[in-house]
Amino acid sequence: MSSRLKNILVPIIAVLLGIILGTIIMFLTGYDAFAAYRALWNGAFGDIYYTGEVIRQVTPYILAGLAVAFAFRTGLFNIGVEGQLIVGWLAAVWVGVAFELPKIIHLPLAVLAAALAGAFWAFIPGYLKARFRVHEVIVTIMMNYVALHVANYVVRSVLSENSDRTEKIFDSATLRSPFLEGLTDYSRLHWGIVIALICVFIMWFILEKTSKGYELRAVGFNQHASQYAGMNVNSNIILSMVISGAFAGLAGAMEGLGTFGYAAIKGGFTGVGFDGIAVALLGGNGPIGIIFAALLFGALKVGSLNMPLESGVPNELVDIIIALIVFFVATSYMIRWVIDRISNKGAK
Repeated sequence: MSSRLKNILVPIIAVLLGIILGTIIMFLTGYDAFAAYRALWNGAFGDIYYTGEVIRQVTPYILAGLAVAFAFRTGLFNIGVEGQLIVGWLAAVWVGVAFELPKIIHLPLAVLAAALAGAFWAFIPGYLKARFRVHEVIVTIMMNYVALHVANYVVRSVLSENSDRTEKIFDSATLRSPFLEGLTDYSRLHWGIVIALICVFIMWFILEKTSKGYELRAVGFNQHASQYAGMNVNSNIILSMVISGAFAGLAGAMEGLGTFGYAAIKGGFTGVGFDGIAVALLGGNGPIGIIFAALLFGALKVGSLNMPLESGVPNELVDIIIALIVFFVATSYMIRWVIDRISNKGAK
């Protein structure tokens, strides 16, 4: 069996195993699994409104997944996507409420501010990794908390007068569209999905079609060999983190300029940045795989809200299924071993 086919089969098998084990857990705890999955489907695709909400949820998942995957493809583990998303969200809303400009200028400016904020937040661990060899996992985890509390301070003390949320952004900075909302029975679907799909192409193009992308992947594969070949390892590490952070910042813009239209005090993390790790993992760190993984996670998250209403099954069981899927993807070497055994027997 070819390695390409194996790479496709592993996440599919992981999803199936997660669903099967989730079904067993439902039966053992006395819930009707078939009713739960029917409610899940109806809550995700049973109505045009729910479908719009799924696509809306998929949008930041794609960008967060790209942020994690880009860093991983270049040998780095960016756990700070959540923090980069938060500062991107804050920067986008800041521009959205501070100016009132023509939409053709204001919206791109707000989106660009989010990308730059995320890129800057990722530059710090990238620089520390390149200059002092400080492990990026430790720094990015800590910077998540810094981002959360700094954003809360700015919302309360700078962008509002001791309020828990900012004013709504000007219409000239919003990604929301009356056309899309009317098309999906007034869901919160916005044009951010177009930006997310463009970023999918950008990631593919950078990594697969440019010499700089080759350098980034080479540094991730073997830093010493890359340095021996004349590549600037330190600058490539920083650049990789900056691009990853820009994707994460854009994920924040999708929330600030699209879904909500404001920034608010957060009692905890949004979870989107951390879910991006699972999306990238399930998608095999590839652009196309990330789209399908984000669609699955978005459908599960939105559809699960209907489970308690229609079937009486707590939506926390979906989180268990997601955790099981991630577990099986993380232990994919076991699935690969089984596939190899089966294919070897078939060859004999």
